[in-house]
Amino acid sequence: MDNDDVMLTIEQTGDFGGGKTINVNPGGSSSDVEAIVDLTYNIFQYIPELIFVSIYALVMYAAVLWISKKIKGI
Repeated sequence: MDNDDVMLTIEQTGDFGGGKTINVNPGGSSSDVEAIVDLTYNIFQYIPELIFVSIYALVMYAAVLWISKKIKGI
């Protein structure tokens, strides 16, 4: 979907003391299948970063355990 195809509708109901409603309509209907495919693509796009952060966290945790073991002299 291009940015030119997006139509934004904002409606405000109620007074200043009441509730407000904002409706965002993308201008075209997308199917649930398309939304799931987009979500899956976005999740798989971040897998390398997630793997790197997980390995980094495990290495840092191991370093903290090793340092605390050396400090205690056990």
